[in-house]
Amino acid sequence: MGKKVAQKDLGLLELVAMGVGGMIGGGIFSVLGLAVDITGRAAPLAFAIGSLIALAAGYSYIKLALTFRSDGASYTYLAHAFPDQPHIAGITGWTVILGYVGTLALYAFTFGAYGGDLLGQAGNPLLRMTLSVAVLVFFLLINLQGTKASGRTEDIVVYAKILLLGVFAVAGFSTIRPDYLTPVLDKGVPSVFMAGALIFVAFEGFQLITNTVCETKNPDRDIPRGIYLSILITSIIYILLAIVGIGNLPLDDLIKAEAYALAAAAKPVLGNAGAVLVAVAALMATSSAINATVFGASRMMASMGADHVMPPIMAKNSERGVPFVAVGVLTGAGIVFAVLGGLKVIAAFSSMTFLVVSILVSVANLRLLGQTKASLWLIWLGLALMCTTVLLLIIHLWQHEPETLLSILALYAAVIFAELLVNQKRPDK
Repeated sequence: MGKKVAQKDLGLLELVAMGVGGMIGGGIFSVLGLAVDITGRAAPLAFAIGSLIALAAGYSYIKLALTFRSDGASYTYLAHAFPDQPHIAGITGWTVILGYVGTLALYAFTFGAYGGDLLGQAGNPLLRMTLSVAVLVFFLLINLQGTKASGRTEDIVVYAKILLLGVFAVAGFSTIRPDYLTPVLDKGVPSVFMAGALIFVAFEGFQLITNTVCETKNPDRDIPRGIYLSILITSIIYILLAIVGIGNLPLDDLIKAEAYALAAAAKPVLGNAGAVLVAVAALMATSSAINATVFGASRMMASMGADHVMPPIMAKNSERGVPFVAVGVLTGAGIVFAVLGGLKVIAAFSSMTFLVVSILVSVANLRLLGQTKASLWLIWLGLALMCTTVLLLIIHLWQHEPETLLSILALYAAVIFAELLVNQKRPDK
């Protein structure tokens, strides 16, 4: 990695913006309907469980990030934890990148869908695809300008988005119908955990902060604060919006609206103006998530390229210290996914991927305990919570969407093949 990549340009505001931006992307706008479909009125609890899983995983990410300061994040941690088994780190790194490609496509798809709806052409697939591609290309250009451009753009977009969602949440509480909120656990307690597992993709963005440890002014202070604050802010927003959505619209209507569940819930609150407000917030949310994901994931790809775990060209930097090849490849792959569709499979794959990777990162923290000085009981608590969640997600997919589960396994097989192929060409072989 070139020296110019490590410019110390990011403070706490930028880190929180990047974490919140990475999480509130397609998140609440595209998965609220899914959560309601699985667990009904307990959807706010599902988001609360998602936040607990994120906090548990975040603990190990923080400890490892401050011990091994590298933009490679989870890939780097596993490489240190399993030095004699490079395939573990390599396959994990490739899997994470594919997960990021899936989330990029999800965000771009949501941007295009809400953009088309805002323009009065929600059913126009060509417009949706055009807007999806346009937003990815726009943030490709933003990221090529360097760290400061990415961080400052994230500040503006994220905090404006929080303001709009806050206005909707406050207004929505005044029109809630209490009878819509009960009974809470009508679909059973296990359904809450299953929903929390399936929507975990809405929380995965906090990991992007660890990809920026080399660009952070005061990482020892701001990396922990950035991760915990971004998870807590996002959790509060998700839970409040889920309550407002369920309290203002019958469950069947929320489920029927699917990707537009939040916009549908806004109409009883603020009429057409509410739908427009939510659409604008969705455009901002997906935009900032794309920006944060491209920034963080490209740094991870560059780190892997420097180690020859990915093709070495991924580590090539521009004069501004930007890994422009990684940025371009990541964006191009996101465009392909966004245009081809099939995002239900990708969303489930992304949730599964980031849960599994979070488990592996916690295991790495466990193996490196002497260096990270982490709390043993906190690691084990997080592992128990995440392993239970993954098991419930597998059970849910096997019972209700076996084709999706098989597709996910096929994607994992493709990742393993790609990593083995590149590994065979490493110079130390």
